[in-house]
Amino acid sequence: MNTSTHAIPADANAPVETLFQGRWLSLRKRGRWEYAERNNPGGAVIILAVTPEDKVLFVEQYRVAIQKHTIEMPAGLVGDLADQLDEGALLAASRELEEETGYRCERVEFVHEGPSSSGMSTEMITFARAHGLTRVGPGGGDESENIVVHEVPRTEAGAWLFARAREGYSIDPKLFAGLWFIEHN
Repeated sequence: MNTSTHAIPADANAPVETLFQGRWLSLRKRGRWEYAERNNPGGAVIILAVTPEDKVLFVEQYRVAIQKHTIEMPAGLVGDLADQLDEGALLAASRELEEETGYRCERVEFVHEGPSSSGMSTEMITFARAHGLTRVGPGGGDESENIVVHEVPRTEAGAWLFARAREGYSIDPKLFAGLWFIEHN
């Protein structure tokens, strides 16, 4: 990138001020810019998972922040457990896949990393592809979650998501990036 042609705001390197700090998120200010920051250092991971029957795994859960049921790919925070503060994204992907969907994978590979919302948050999201899936449990998340697992034929996944949107579900746009990664990875 040619940085000489891209202006950096004058207050981009101003001191950081903490406006609020909660358990999971902090609200920060740098110059005139306000943004959210995850308190776990590892960001988040989205798992691209396709069963041996060529079905994409999606999860459904109610999200209080938007007051809606959502359809997402299995995902979670990296390093959010007290005994796993230094876990990496790929280890978190394996853990979250089994916890949320009941599937265990033989291996996980890094696909891509980028910001969840670069104008509002410092959070970075890793897309990870799970390979060699085997059903080992019911899924559904941990004791704080109420997750419904959906197994959707890969060739019908896009149409299925749009149908859920017409029913009133919130569909995370990152799902379409995930489907692209599945098709082109």
